[in-house]
Amino acid sequence: MKLYEQLANSIAQSIQEGVLSRGDKLPSVRQASECRGVSPATVFQAYYLLEARGLVTARERSGYFVTGGAIGIPPAPPPQAETHADSMQVDVSELVFEVLESIINDHAVPLGSAFPSPFLFPLDQLAKCMTPALQAMDPWSVMSNINRGDAELRRQIALRYMIGGLNVAAEEIIVTNGAMEALNLCLMAVTRPGDTILIESPTFFAALQSIERIGLRAVAIPCHPQDGIDLEAMERAILQHKPQACWIMTNFQNPSGSLMPDEKKRALVELVTKYQIPLLEDDVYGELYFGDKRPLPAKAFDTEGLVMHCSSFSKCLAPGYRVGWAAPGRYMKAVERLKITTTVATSLPAQLAIARYLQKGGYDKHLRNLRQVLLVNQIKFIEAIERYFPEGTCLSAPQGGYFLWVKLPDGVDALQLHKLALADGISIAPGPIFSAQRKFTNYIRLNYGQSWNMRYEMSLNALGVIVKNLMR
Repeated sequence: MKLYEQLANSIAQSIQEGVLSRGDKLPSVRQASECRGVSPATVFQAYYLLEARGLVTARERSGYFVTGGAIGIPPAPPPQAETHADSMQVDVSELVFEVLESIINDHAVPLGSAFPSPFLFPLDQLAKCMTPALQAMDPWSVMSNINRGDAELRRQIALRYMIGGLNVAAEEIIVTNGAMEALNLCLMAVTRPGDTILIESPTFFAALQSIERIGLRAVAIPCHPQDGIDLEAMERAILQHKPQACWIMTNFQNPSGSLMPDEKKRALVELVTKYQIPLLEDDVYGELYFGDKRPLPAKAFDTEGLVMHCSSFSKCLAPGYRVGWAAPGRYMKAVERLKITTTVATSLPAQLAIARYLQKGGYDKHLRNLRQVLLVNQIKFIEAIERYFPEGTCLSAPQGGYFLWVKLPDGVDALQLHKLALADGISIAPGPIFSAQRKFTNYIRLNYGQSWNMRYEMSLNALGVIVKNLMR
């Protein structure tokens, strides 16, 4: 182990043990160099490594400050595993639309939003990339790239896979109108109305809406808020219901924030391979990690083309551009044909702008800055919840993404809380919209992907007051 790694690990241990608390300033580079008997360069490298791990952050002209460490509120308990998961028709769209229509309000504090703040993205740089990209565009490329998407963008996506340790050729990638189209195309490629699909519980409400629209039956498998889906319950459900597919978020699941460890991902892929079940992997938050490297997707362990990996640039680079993709493995041809017969193509100007931005470099720097903002925001949100919410509230501290899955004290009705908070100018996402069975009645999802200010402090204070009033 190198000297700077030893120094970083020593400081990290002090942070994890509570010797250094969140908000504490680290010794200056000069002080640390003299005290530890190492060169300033070694201290710089150690601090950079701690920053990459999400444990410290640099403040201009002020030094390095602790942002990671232990969280005071205990992790939320996982939903109780069901011995016999039932297959059911999904009927959630009316509830979801009712909630979504009520929270799309420019004046409400967007704690219920599914998107991070648009001000966190380099939209001006993307706009500057679009004009020269369009000027250099070959008119025939509109036709030649109509089926799978712009060749350069697919090459850049393949490079991102390669950096992450995966071998995915550009020819295996289909550019789509966001990740939702990618997931819907993959779902339609492997199922027919009346088929059964395994989903997580809780799960992203858009997955439930897709299942409902196609006319599938769902089997909900418990998802632990720390390490993801219960594989034993999943295998029991496979044997009982013979599903045609499963839809899972392995990295920073929405809404729970769970991150499946690599060995569990490997076991997941072994399980679907054993029973030859296609796995739709929704990985839109994978780039928003707080650790020292991007977590692998389940796709990394796939040897038979059963994992249909889907992602997009909407959550990490270009919200509103609606550019996503699918790497559907053995189902490539079926997904490509569905793309052509549904939306035909994805906006070429948006593809070209993103491809040019990726070519120019700077994407990883943007991601580092974005992850740092999200980590600091998470800490501030958790600290505010610790201050303002009643005893009996619990939540996990996700290792990435921008959602907190909050379990409120028993008896608090999340749908009622949603209505009362909205009347007070605060939007939240109530737990029942994340369940085919409308469970999680005392859970809420909060979005910390906004630039922290006193407005959010006051909103969380007000939300805590409403929760306490509901308890009475």
